[in-house]
Amino acid sequence: MDAYLARLGMDRPRHADAAHLSELQLRHLRTVPFENLSVHLGEEIVLEQKPLLDKIVGAGRGGFCYELNGAFAALLKDLGYAVTHLQARVFDEDGRLGIPYDHLVLLVETEDAAGRWLVDVGFGDHTHHPLAFDLREDQSDPAGTFRLVETGGEWGDGIHGDHGDLDLYRDGKPQFRIETRPRVLADFTAGAWWHSTSPRSHFTQSLVCSRLTEDGRLTLSGHTLVTTAHGERHTEQLSDDAAVLAAYRDHFGIVLDRLPADPRDATRR
Repeated sequence: MDAYLARLGMDRPRHADAAHLSELQLRHLRTVPFENLSVHLGEEIVLEQKPLLDKIVGAGRGGFCYELNGAFAALLKDLGYAVTHLQARVFDEDGRLGIPYDHLVLLVETEDAAGRWLVDVGFGDHTHHPLAFDLREDQSDPAGTFRLVETGGEWGDGIHGDHGDLDLYRDGKPQFRIETRPRVLADFTAGAWWHSTSPRSHFTQSLVCSRLTEDGRLTLSGHTLVTTAHGERHTEQLSDDAAVLAAYRDHFGIVLDRLPADPRDATRR
């Protein structure tokens, strides 16, 4: 866990409070990339604490939601936070919900009685800071205006949700639906398997490595490096495989001996 904190550039916090929780989430988003490279490298995704920490801390890699939030939960627990795994289903562009265990989020309680927090370091371009879990009003974040809404309320989208479910909106658009029943990491195994193997999963259809920066975002997809800074977007086509491997290393700290297969190459043939 000390090595995990060292990767985030932090000393061990003296208190498991809300301020340190916010700093931990932000540093995680800026340091540990959201990436699905294992899906296209043929690497097994194992939702157990040791393999996750071996990958994210030992190998300096990132991952997708199950891995990132799974590992982050272990760190937060070690630091004294109370952490609960919750399952969520992501809304697609047409407003339809994804599969059960589509996404993993964390419900975190601090020792300073500052309330309960929705923590998520595994949804790509998303909140920079934790959201107050029990607040049903707009919450401002550098990534936009967020709101947690009980399903069936006046903000409801007409899709039936069980009692206690919450929909998370970003700038008025639904992002995912959270089921508030506690889960354990192993419960998400089927979801991780589906997303890493199904031809219908967007993770098998795309190749992405992305992280937050102080003034924007860096995203590498295949040979395309996209830099967003202060709202301006710059796209660079990398010349060859060596340049792509160097970009993974220099921009994301990921050292690979071969490139992951790009699923779009098969589509173009």
